Amino acid sequence: MKVCEIFTSIQGESGYAGLPCTFVRLTGCNLRCSYCDTAYAYDEGREMSIEEIVEEVSAAGVSLVEITGGEPLMNEETPALAGALLDKGLDVMVETNGSMDISQLPDRVHVIMDIKTPRSGMHESNRLDNILVLRHSDEVKFVLMDEEDYLWALGLIREHGLEDRCRVLLSSIFGELEPRKLAGWMLRDRVRARLNLQLHKYIFSPDERGV
Repeated sequence: MKVCEIFTSIQGESGYAGLPCTFVRLTGCNLRCSYCDTAYAYDEGREMSIEEIVEEVSAAGVSLVEITGGEPLMNEETPALAGALLDKGLDVMVETNGSMDISQLPDRVHVIMDIKTPRSGMHESNRLDNILVLRHSDEVKFVLMDEEDYLWALGLIREHGLEDRCRVLLSSIFGELEPRKLAGWMLRDRVRARLNLQLHKYIFSPDERGV
């Protein structure tokens, strides 16, 4: 499988935000979101076997691992990679753009699934039947550019009962939507969701790779 990069940093998002985490970023993505900050993962990378990836991740000495992209589920070996990492006793997250079938992942994987909003330009690619597969330990993330995106997300959250089904993350695009504004809307509407800031962009440079 083609791997863009493997690095250890602070988990910047999700319910695990703030924890040390080793990231396995796979190459390739089937979407082209307007705000994408990892476009280098579209093509860059090197071929590695599952065994080589597991060895490098294990050597990092961190128990939390995230498989991300790009879109990791484009690679048919991703479920096997997740399983191999789980077999090492690691806590495994898979972050996916929500356009592909998440049911193929092992049960013990913690899924972080995007649902694309209109301003992303990719919302028609959402595979909403994935919602039926989500568990309480999984997370759904909405990346928001403005209040229109937020209200669209809120409607979908309420329509599909996401507040009761799984954890809900509302993320403001760094440098585009002020977190204070998003926090105000969330308090106004009493939405049961987590304000999801990209901590790594506050700790490190927003354009820095491998952190």
